[in-house]
Amino acid sequence: MDNSSEITFFILAAYEDVGNWKYFYFSILLFLNVTIILANVLLIVVISVDRSLHEPMYVFLCNLFVNELYGSTALLPALLLNLLSDTHEVSSACCFLQMFCVYTYASVEMCNLAAMAYDRYLSICYPLHYSDIMTSCKMHSIIVFIWVYSFAKLSVTLVLTLQLPLCGNIIHKVGCDNFSLIRLACTDTTLNNIFGLCSTVVIIAVPLIFILYSYAKIVRICYNSSKEAQKKALNTCTPHLISLMNFSVCSFFEIVQNRFDMTYVPSVIRITLSVYFLLCPPLFNPIMYGIKITKIKQAVKKRLFPKSIFPQLEYSK
Repeated sequence: MDNSSEITFFILAAYEDVGNWKYFYFSILLFLNVTIILANVLLIVVISVDRSLHEPMYVFLCNLFVNELYGSTALLPALLLNLLSDTHEVSSACCFLQMFCVYTYASVEMCNLAAMAYDRYLSICYPLHYSDIMTSCKMHSIIVFIWVYSFAKLSVTLVLTLQLPLCGNIIHKVGCDNFSLIRLACTDTTLNNIFGLCSTVVIIAVPLIFILYSYAKIVRICYNSSKEAQKKALNTCTPHLISLMNFSVCSFFEIVQNRFDMTYVPSVIRITLSVYFLLCPPLFNPIMYGIKITKIKQAVKKRLFPKSIFPQLEYSK
């Protein structure tokens, strides 16, 4: 194969290592996929319909859940189909689309976490002026910017990769990603590598610096505040920090796997790390926020278990 235009499909070779365990993996991933869909959709609906949750903090959370649903959908349904398939083939169009969706998911996730950190910074450091600074218009502008910025940036990555002539169609992973496609190129990929490295830095490092700056300001304010104010700030920021650490670990594993030779690592571990990036945050975040944030927990209970369902119990009380 001399040119990418001649390649109509790619073979995902990592599935060949699954062997007779495919039905076991399929059952686990199907359960996790259904859980991800139900948990994220539930919180998206609850935040959307409950007017008391139409505050910036919860709207940014809703955007986070929408993105996690979007990211997990990019890989998990295709992964489930490929587990049961004997060919493990994916069309070139679907492969490039999957790559684009996975990378935009990562960009939106990190940018949204930065926006949430900025929102917490304003709420804690400028409580009296918070509603004047974080207006509804500004909140929605930030969300629109996050998506437009991520799609525009990854569109450049997609165009650069599409222009590469490819000399092979075997990808040694369970899904398509930019690094695997670049490795198949039979031409100089310096521009792609430089832009890919810069894009990774922009996606991860820049929002992370912004988040660290916001929390440095929060810590400084809390240091001179009362213990009650410190406790309130800690309760507000803890779920966000846990979510940030979780996604950072996932991103680190994904970057290491793409940038370094991992052939010496057992295939099961390599496959797990590939799935972990698009499995753990979408599964963990809605459950954590649903349990940790009292207002969301009460709203979920109100929607799932309205008092009218149990009139006799209410009467007996």
